Amino acid sequence: MAQNNWFESFNLPAGTSKPRSKWRAAAFAAALAGYALMLAGCATVSATSTQYVGAPHPAPSDPAKVEILRAEPTHPFDRLGEISVDASVEPSPPIADIEAKVRSESAKLGADAVVIVLDRVVPTGVYVSGPWWGRNVDTITGRKLIGVAIKYK
Repeated sequence: MAQNNWFESFNLPAGTSKPRSKWRAAAFAAALAGYALMLAGCATVSATSTQYVGAPHPAPSDPAKVEILRAEPTHPFDRLGEISVDASVEPSPPIADIEAKVRSESAKLGADAVVIVLDRVVPTGVYVSGPWWGRNVDTITGRKLIGVAIKYK
């Protein structure tokens, strides 16, 4: 009995479809790889807040009214907690996005302002690639911003 197609010679169960063409599979793999690269290339900003023990617990404030300061103000205030923001470097998110995260996290603590105490690009991890006999180790960097949320007296 002569076989018309190499696929039929494998005696696969009924209902099994024929393999897709190599071009279609290659196009699908290229599209999937492009989508993965697109997701990996997105700018990210994440933030957390930690309230100090024994600090006042005011009601949440309006994020639009929270001031961002680079130095301590001269008039009296209470320290409420710390705001920590992590942002990607390549690509870097817009400064407005970083400031919006700082304001929203500070407002959750009831702050009138936030004093930035650290704003640096720091190593956040490493990337190892290559074969075991010739590895490349690359540093992954990210932007780290720490601020102290304050409430004016």
